[in-house]
Amino acid sequence: MITQQAIQLLKDLIQIESFSEKEHKTADRIEAWFREYNIPFQRQVNNVWATNQQFNPELPTLLLNSHHDTVKPNQAYTRDPFSPDIVDGKLYGLGSNDAGGALVSLIALFTHYYAHPNPKFNLLMAATAEEEIAGKKSLRGLLKELPKIDFAIVGEPTLMDLAIAEKGLVVFEAIIKGTPSHAAHPNVDNPLMKIPAVIQALESIKFDKVSPVLGPVKVTLTQIEAGSQHNVVPSEVKLVIDVRVNECYTNNEIEQHLKNALPCEVHARSLRLKSSSIDANHPLVTAGIALGKNTYGSPTLSDQAALDCPSLKLGPGDSTRSHSADEYIYVKEIEEGIAFYIELLKKIL
Repeated sequence: MITQQAIQLLKDLIQIESFSEKEHKTADRIEAWFREYNIPFQRQVNNVWATNQQFNPELPTLLLNSHHDTVKPNQAYTRDPFSPDIVDGKLYGLGSNDAGGALVSLIALFTHYYAHPNPKFNLLMAATAEEEIAGKKSLRGLLKELPKIDFAIVGEPTLMDLAIAEKGLVVFEAIIKGTPSHAAHPNVDNPLMKIPAVIQALESIKFDKVSPVLGPVKVTLTQIEAGSQHNVVPSEVKLVIDVRVNECYTNNEIEQHLKNALPCEVHARSLRLKSSSIDANHPLVTAGIALGKNTYGSPTLSDQAALDCPSLKLGPGDSTRSHSADEYIYVKEIEEGIAFYIELLKKIL
């Protein structure tokens, strides 16, 4: 019964535009779910959260979190992104896979165990906004309002395998300085001519610590910007460097390493999107393995980056479908996801 209602909830959410920072109507629909089940809830901007009926501040708390914002549909869509059509077992629609399936499955899980008597730990359900832009009004901004969190399940599409670690992200801006001049005059300080040295230094960067789960730190040059006229030597060249960080390094260590290695100015846009992990022997993980699931390290970023506690990324759907045209999730994936979530907590609750 609750599974079918969760699927209907997802269909309703798909029909409501919920781009990041504009999620108020999907937040209203999630509120309606809690009202229907007589579950008290709280709301901060577009974040909606609730705790289990037997909440005890002396017990540890498990956060169940996923997001209800979406990216904008890309131009390759051939279907109406806001039409939740089911075709051949696939539920189509923007946000169906990322992360609507996980969101409604976690809400169903929370509702199932809401009145569970004498739980070993508290449950805290948070349906949050602005995940896609890592915004200030996302889970990151909500944390100060929530009870202390001891461990977490973050709902993202993982094919219901256990993502026990997630790479962090630091985006750097590197600036190569030079002397501007007319192209007709000699200039031994042309910043464009310094690009090869910077790229060579970038290619030579090595991070020796390799994670057994996430692998090595990955450094990628993604943008170069310079010049505006054919006859003017620019004063500087701007480069953007994308660094995916494993759990062996802090973001501050990554920043210092790049500053030391590159012959130019280097500035991190932000150091807050850190890597996340949970011990392979944590009860959540061992329970999932006992139920036949595999563990792996996730290369994609989520709201785990906002958490300081052990966290597990887990949810129905496939990450490769995220942000794709004609996004979909299999109805069966949601059904199996809810059943697995319930069995997982049954082992430890």
